[in-house]
Amino acid sequence: MDNSGTLALKQEVLIRLVKAFFSDNFEENTRLIPFDMRPKGSDVPFRCCIYKERAILRDRVIADLGFSIENDNEETSLSVYAKEALNRKTVEDNVLTVIGAACKGCVPNRMYVTNLCQGCVARSCQSACKFGAISIVNGKSYIDSSKCKNCKMCMAACPYNAIVKIAVPCEDACPVGAIEKDENGLAKIDHEKCISCGRCVKRCPFGAINEISNLIDVLRNIKEKKEVIAMIAPSIVGQFKGTIYQLKTAMIKAGFSDVYEVAQGADITTLNEAEEFVHRMNNLQPFMTTSCCAGYNELRKKHLTEINSFASETNTPMYYIAEIARKEHPEAVIVFISPCVAKRKEVQENNNVDYLMNYRELAALIEGRGINIEECEETYFKKESSKQGRNYGITGGVAGAVMKVCGKNTQIQPCIINCLNKDTIKQLRKYAKERSCPDGNLIEVMCCEGGCVGGNATLESGKSAAKSLQNLLNNSSDLIDESFVGCDTKLN
Repeated sequence: MDNSGTLALKQEVLIRLVKAFFSDNFEENTRLIPFDMRPKGSDVPFRCCIYKERAILRDRVIADLGFSIENDNEETSLSVYAKEALNRKTVEDNVLTVIGAACKGCVPNRMYVTNLCQGCVARSCQSACKFGAISIVNGKSYIDSSKCKNCKMCMAACPYNAIVKIAVPCEDACPVGAIEKDENGLAKIDHEKCISCGRCVKRCPFGAINEISNLIDVLRNIKEKKEVIAMIAPSIVGQFKGTIYQLKTAMIKAGFSDVYEVAQGADITTLNEAEEFVHRMNNLQPFMTTSCCAGYNELRKKHLTEINSFASETNTPMYYIAEIARKEHPEAVIVFISPCVAKRKEVQENNNVDYLMNYRELAALIEGRGINIEECEETYFKKESSKQGRNYGITGGVAGAVMKVCGKNTQIQPCIINCLNKDTIKQLRKYAKERSCPDGNLIEVMCCEGGCVGGNATLESGKSAAKSLQNLLNNSSDLIDESFVGCDTKLN
């Protein structure tokens, strides 16, 4: 689904907010954002009228200021929200919020018989339904929604393709059923169920679901001249014009004191996970799943506890690099730069990380400050990460890194879960229940299709980013050339 229109709109709000922050009157210029974007007499590109356009833009600004829209009373001025954002000490617990005014209030998910139905004698659709949901009314097939399980068997059986599934994008994308309709028919997030995967954010064609941002918290610390350390995830390669070393320079120009590659932490995760895998296989455990994906970890915590005994206990790359950054900069404000929503929960639970910025927010900061990455000189990292660590953001990268370390001495058969959805969750549940994975013994689980390069806050498509990443990998060294034999892999 191409949501470039909504993404461009969201990005414009972020850029204007950055410019307002560094202006001489943050509160007033923030208040004016909806009016500047939709001035009097301008054409209305999306909605019924300019007033609804402004109302939705106001809500987007509220979310980008770091507040939940569900708590808005509609009377508070954006200038008040801006002032509160400057003075707050803690961020909101929830990471997602719904812009009610932007929500279309789509009809419920259901199977639907179209006018293409020919009322054929074979009654293929009726025969295919195991739940007795299909009957014949006035010579045409009719689906009883109270009996229908949305299994799509009738759709597959119809020779005329007369049966379709009417899907609500956000609900259809959610792998755990965390989105439902409220009393007004608008989208509502059940935060107790939500695993913060961000798929609803990416799929909604109206941009009605927004992250609750930490942007102002980060900018405030930069403006106060505090030491602010950024940690960039491996999937950032290819998301911005220029090299990763030019990006580091641009980030320092934007106000960060230093930039760390999370791929360095990925190298530590690889070594620890390889050691753990060898130990588990020696103790005859049937399989082990990787543990670096925050969305998967939230899934295990809330909906798939039966697989926890098979999940690696190794910490994520962010955990290890944050530990290094905190040790080297004990008084700094540490910010993780992420491709997805799910890491926000992990950040909240990690005392070594203060805030999260996603790639789109970072892009807004760089553009809002008038910095051209391609014109920047290259600034190298104190320690270069390995080819394997930098490849963590691509599906198969984690399993490939562990295989590289273990070498020929350990029999590894990788099983790749390339995106969490209802089917792959069912697959994982089956592995746990049967205590067996016929598809492999090292299960790499990635919440987003293609890996972290497919995250909801990325700037470039996974395929495009993967090509740019390959150029960096060609000039990166291997993690370990010899087979892994019980070396000390723990972080001191």
